[in-house]
Amino acid sequence: MSESEHSQRRFQRIPFSATANVHAIKGELHPQCHVVDVSLNGLLIEKPVGWIGAIGDEYHIDLLLNNAELVIKMQAEVAHIDNGTIGFHCSLIDLESISHLKRLVELNLGDEDLLHRELAALIHDS
Repeated sequence: MSESEHSQRRFQRIPFSATANVHAIKGELHPQCHVVDVSLNGLLIEKPVGWIGAIGDEYHIDLLLNNAELVIKMQAEVAHIDNGTIGFHCSLIDLESISHLKRLVELNLGDEDLLHRELAALIHDS
């Protein structure tokens, strides 16, 4: 990510080691992808072997937490692809999943004011 893209970032990325099942609307499936970080607006994964997706493609993502005891489900589109990572922008998420994601970010962010600003930005983007 370039310096200008980083400075324009409105949602704080939280380094977070987890796995995700990434399933393309068009059928491609990548189970157990390594998650690099998450934000209220998406996530970054290590590029899986055999990746054929492109920017703008839509995927269903299951972010698996606590050995898959908790699953955050979202629909997301590919925002960027780098040599070793793929960034997704969340386009649709259910109420239960956004509640879990908010709590995850809240616990790892450590700044309640920043969390409230990000939630306000998320609401205004909708």
